[in-house]
Amino acid sequence: MSSTKPLAGMKVLEIGHSVAAPYAGMILGELGADVVKLENPGQGDYARGWGPPFSPPGQSETATAFHVFNRGKRGIVADLADDATRARVRRLIIEEMDVVLHNLKPGAPDRLGLGPEGLLAEKPSLIFCNIGAFGAKGPLNTLPGYDPLMQAFGGLMSMLGEDGRPPVRVPVSVMDLGTGMWTVIGILAAHAERGRTGRGGIVDTSLFETSCAWMGLPIGNYLASGNLPVRAGSGVAEIAPYQAFACADGHLMIAAGNDNLFRKLCGVVGRAGLADDPRFVKNAGRVENRGVLIDMLAAALVRDTRAAWQAKLEAVGVPCGPVQTLDQVVAHPQTAALGILQTSPDGGLRTIGLPLSFDGQRPGYATMAPGLGEHTDEVLGG
Repeated sequence: MSSTKPLAGMKVLEIGHSVAAPYAGMILGELGADVVKLENPGQGDYARGWGPPFSPPGQSETATAFHVFNRGKRGIVADLADDATRARVRRLIIEEMDVVLHNLKPGAPDRLGLGPEGLLAEKPSLIFCNIGAFGAKGPLNTLPGYDPLMQAFGGLMSMLGEDGRPPVRVPVSVMDLGTGMWTVIGILAAHAERGRTGRGGIVDTSLFETSCAWMGLPIGNYLASGNLPVRAGSGVAEIAPYQAFACADGHLMIAAGNDNLFRKLCGVVGRAGLADDPRFVKNAGRVENRGVLIDMLAAALVRDTRAAWQAKLEAVGVPCGPVQTLDQVVAHPQTAALGILQTSPDGGLRTIGLPLSFDGQRPGYATMAPGLGEHTDEVLGG
């Protein structure tokens, strides 16, 4: 490939707020699409107020969260309750847009006269993507939803943390972000089909469907065994030892994911005999006797520093790594080597770029997130 902007020429209207739809729009924009973000006049996207921190530093107008999910777009404001404005937006879609994506409340596009059936009847090549909470069908399909709710409802929170303690959530909005990714996958698949047939169509995805997808392995295991998963803390229910261990000065994640790696681990920590113990020879036995095994390994690992154990384990090929804080992550030479930490064009904001490269080149941080209504006249006319 000769470009880091393979979607150049694609035109997208994003009617999105918060995380899922804006993240999808940001990915498409970073890959070269011309993404126009439509916001309500006044407040705009809720994420503009999700601070502190605010960016640039010292300003209180736009939260850093908004910049993270909305770079690479043009921004317009439009009151969709106004008939004339709505007509201008509809004309923009019919005349210019290849894709419309939104996370409005269920049924809102139809009530506004911007539903997919009507638009597709007028423009069959349009790709229209609905991002919902619970999905396009079913008894809950009209309800709103948010990432913490879906982590709870979809079963993820039932597995997080440790037995005997209250439920916790993943602090990163994994359901929102995952739904944004599925949105992009669906749009690109529909775009490929349109290249063959000339016709677009409706793409549906939702936070709950993303939750189901992330929980595919635990649900599959439950359906096969009838047993609910245990809460394994930093561990993995199906593999042992595969978790973080306390060392003398911090925690080290150790992933001894097969019998050979387990044998090497036992040798490094001075417990070679464990690899021949009938309880631990095979992974199934190690999982069944997890508590006893982990206690033995933990007693050995706490006697030396994290760096010392990491060096010894890496020397024999046992995967491991320190549990890092964010300051350590951004300062790590590996992060620098990848060039994934990018600086905004004005130099006022540093954030993470796309986790993709094309022929060794990562898409750059081309434009800041738009000011509220910054491009309204440019896109919709005066």
